[in-house]
Amino acid sequence: MTNLSPTPSAGTTRRFPLTSIDADDFKSFFRGHPGGVSVITAEGPAGPVALTATSVASISVDPPLLVFSVSALSSATPSILAADSVVVHLLDTDDLAVAKLASTSGIDRFADRDAWTRLSTGEPVFHGVRAWIRGAIVNRLEAGGSTVVVAHALQGSVSRSVGEGPGALVYHDRTWHRLSETSRIA
Repeated sequence: MTNLSPTPSAGTTRRFPLTSIDADDFKSFFRGHPGGVSVITAEGPAGPVALTATSVASISVDPPLLVFSVSALSSATPSILAADSVVVHLLDTDDLAVAKLASTSGIDRFADRDAWTRLSTGEPVFHGVRAWIRGAIVNRLEAGGSTVVVAHALQGSVSRSVGEGPGALVYHDRTWHRLSETSRIA
């Protein structure tokens, strides 16, 4: 695993100040910054795991790479970090139940066998989501209390194209929201 290094250039070390923004203040900054909602699944030693994330982004189209981060506080994180591959589910508002399921602590997220299946490669995938991408993990970077994961997209499926569904699912100010044509401002 690569450590996040505060080095601006080879051979020099940059020291950060001893003080930082308070954690609650830092969270408040990002409450006003909406994020698209995704669910990450992987096969762990004890079975399938899932978590909800708002950190998914594409970072390259050639090769096709995506990135996301997982918190050390999530029970799914050790399995995701140990996996060779994951499935990233890109959700719209029709998928709110999947987002809530994967973000709820202390439950068996895979108890409903009718809600998911396994790909031929073994990874768990939820049925009917707007889109999913299976990716091979190619890099992990420790960053504070989280790990940033880079995955190479290998396979995917789109059930509903943008504009066909009810609108994108976003998380903003600690709640779920819908983006649609009526929310367009420019």
